[in-house]
Amino acid sequence: MKICTKGVWDETIPGISFDDNGVSNFCYLQEKLMADYPRGEKGQTDWAKLVSDMKAAGKGKRYDCVLGVSGGVDSSYLLHLAHEYGLRPLAVNLDNGFSRDIAVQNIFNVTSALGIDLETYVIDYEEIKDLLRAYMKAGMPWIDSPTDLAIKATMYKVARAEGIPYILRGNDFRSEGKQPKEWTYADSKQLRFIHRQFGTSVSLKTYPLLPLPLLIYSGLIKGIKDIRPYYYLDYTKQEAKRLLMETYGWKDYGGHHHENLFTKFAMAYWLPRKFGIDKRKITLSAQVLSGVMTRQEALTQLKQPFGTEEELEDTRAYVVKKLALSNDEFQRIWSAPTHNTFDYPSDYAFIFKLVRNFRPVLKKLYAFTPMSVSANDMIGAKS
Repeated sequence: MKICTKGVWDETIPGISFDDNGVSNFCYLQEKLMADYPRGEKGQTDWAKLVSDMKAAGKGKRYDCVLGVSGGVDSSYLLHLAHEYGLRPLAVNLDNGFSRDIAVQNIFNVTSALGIDLETYVIDYEEIKDLLRAYMKAGMPWIDSPTDLAIKATMYKVARAEGIPYILRGNDFRSEGKQPKEWTYADSKQLRFIHRQFGTSVSLKTYPLLPLPLLIYSGLIKGIKDIRPYYYLDYTKQEAKRLLMETYGWKDYGGHHHENLFTKFAMAYWLPRKFGIDKRKITLSAQVLSGVMTRQEALTQLKQPFGTEEELEDTRAYVVKKLALSNDEFQRIWSAPTHNTFDYPSDYAFIFKLVRNFRPVLKKLYAFTPMSVSANDMIGAKS
């Protein structure tokens, strides 16, 4: 098994290649992102400009920005930061029926302490259940795509309804890295196709959709921009957790994105056991390059299981029961062939054709170049 000499990216990752020194193209992508969005003085200056723009746009209004919250460390700390910089966010949480009580309590504790208004968007459970089952039946690796897409769509929906032109998200490429598109790419076109092919007659009445035309309308006409503060600010999860625990009584929930039980199942059971995919190779590599851990520490962590066998089996059983799947149904799904995101129709090719020809449009949608665009430039699009 060939492993990147700077991180722990290896040959199991689609699209990976290595130079003569054993350094992977994913490593070069990570280094480019870090160079494009420096922290320190430059990052502080860029962030200060964004804060000034948000306050100016929010003058005379109730809120400066929409801020997505999950109860996890990244979004919880982002609430703290927004308040510290004098912003007036509207916190938005998506309820897909799988949030852990500890995450819900974390959200309540932080928003209450800071006096931040919270809006929770609840999807009819029959709809999200049908979508999650459909993604499993389709043999997709990242079966939590319906949740990810709904979170983004909800924030844009609230921003349009409230007339708020800025969305803050707690994504951090320095701690998360860039996942291969074959594992995680998803969009509304693909979701609708998978639901038609593998779902039931349940119609999507409450599930929020953000098709490409609506995203472009939101950016070009409504002027809504997606902001990632951690691209600019010095931030480490370890320090953030310590502050949140001491200041707000925030409680840890375990592994990365384990604040949601379906996400935990997807990352710790479905991906590694059905697909042989360990997303930790991406996140740990990013953290090695960011200097928060050594390469040897990352290699050691990769040898650790995702949890005890009892814990993982309990999570699987919980998800199977909550999705109303019989054990036989789950076994048929489990035994079916695997697929990747490009086995089903999507807007991917069209989006990157637009990006190549109309790249200035991106500046109307984002305050940064999306990682998928940088990855497409360096690692290459699917032929």
